[in-house]
Amino acid sequence: MQSLLVIDDEPSILKAFERAFSSETTTVLTAKNAADGEAVFAKSKPDVVVIDLSLPDTSGLECFKRLREMDARVPVIFITGHGTVESAIEATKLGAYDYLFKPLELDEMRTLLDKALNLSRMVRVQPMLADEEDTVADAIVGRCKAMKEVYKAIGRVASQNLTVLLLGESGTGKEVVAQAIYHHSARSTGPFQAINCAAIPDALLESEIFGHEKGAFTDAHRQRIGKLEQADKGTLFLDEVGDMSPMTQAKLLRVLQDQTFERVGGNTPIKVDARIIAATNHNLKQLVSEGLFRSDLYFRLSVVTIQLPPLREREDDLRVLSEYFLRKYSNEFGKDIRSLAPETLELLHQYHWPGNVRELESVMKQSLLTARGNILLPEFVPPLSDQSNNLAGGKNDGEYLTEAFIAERLESGSDNLHAEAIAKAEHQLLRQVLHNTAGNQLKAAKILGISRVTLRSKLKSLGIEASDFS
Repeated sequence: MQSLLVIDDEPSILKAFERAFSSETTTVLTAKNAADGEAVFAKSKPDVVVIDLSLPDTSGLECFKRLREMDARVPVIFITGHGTVESAIEATKLGAYDYLFKPLELDEMRTLLDKALNLSRMVRVQPMLADEEDTVADAIVGRCKAMKEVYKAIGRVASQNLTVLLLGESGTGKEVVAQAIYHHSARSTGPFQAINCAAIPDALLESEIFGHEKGAFTDAHRQRIGKLEQADKGTLFLDEVGDMSPMTQAKLLRVLQDQTFERVGGNTPIKVDARIIAATNHNLKQLVSEGLFRSDLYFRLSVVTIQLPPLREREDDLRVLSEYFLRKYSNEFGKDIRSLAPETLELLHQYHWPGNVRELESVMKQSLLTARGNILLPEFVPPLSDQSNNLAGGKNDGEYLTEAFIAERLESGSDNLHAEAIAKAEHQLLRQVLHNTAGNQLKAAKILGISRVTLRSKLKSLGIEASDFS
């Protein structure tokens, strides 16, 4: 179970956090001053800490410094009034995860906490190689020849201060491999920061990585410290690096060349010592040939390259992984299923697994919802099909996301309606935008507010040819 420690002298704030975030999976610990908070931190070792910058017995910044001495890896979020902005920025420079202003917005706080808890898990939980009966979290599971090569590569590069590029389809486990490299490196006691470049709009990604100065753009009301600066003396993991804009690529290249950068809107070079681990599901060589990714950045990133195999090419690992997920989640679902019937394994082998290990994990969890007995039978496995490709087929081109579509899927007992609806809506949206731009992908990406690389990836997954609209 994950835990959150909130240090604030306002009882209403403490109660609000307890009400909003206490759950079966999250424990909320509270303290009304710095001394109590430090004692709880030492005893309970929380996953994330939230600190008010104005505490009755000392400043939140001093409390933060003492917490860092105990364990510098725990993400700390500051909550502050407008009068303590400079202290919040100073705390971020010293390694705080982020800060928010009062009055707090619940959705904003929840989003930030989810990210911080995920980062805490990556930093504090060392991925393990799972044996037959293991159920450890963040395990690296697999015995096929290709995965053994991955293990060897991790062992070779972890202790070296080299840039690493992880290649592989979505869901193949690139994040867990990045964790393993970090935990086995000489920087394992230093900070670890992670950014999903595909999940952040182009206009914000540069600021997220490099930070910005006050007044750098319209909404830059105060200075912000980027994740690269926070990762000084540690490791920065850039997931989906192929989705970076040309401007951000240029700044990252400079970091790799001479370890300096400038915040957005700034002109003072900042020295940084951070190891870069990058990952992508794109074919970077092809993007280079198409002029969408800098060749010099590609060569800098790929000093060491680790290729993660897709699930369909991992021999008997499909069975090993399936049984691992059954063991891992059986207790959570109140079941005692540890193995698969031969017919079930044959059914799984017939599927292409476009979502790889992540998709298999989801299927096993769905199977446990309806399963009975102690062996997983075929009838308990949800329908396996690439919904996005089915929806993108020519026969469905005239069908849109309507109430009738949703009603039909509800009637049919769909257990993947969200993904189906999103694919349907994206198919409709992208076709209409491409029609508007006469197939111009650059214009379409700008209208949609996504990178051209992301647009190309979506078009490919939905089976849409931009040239059809030229």
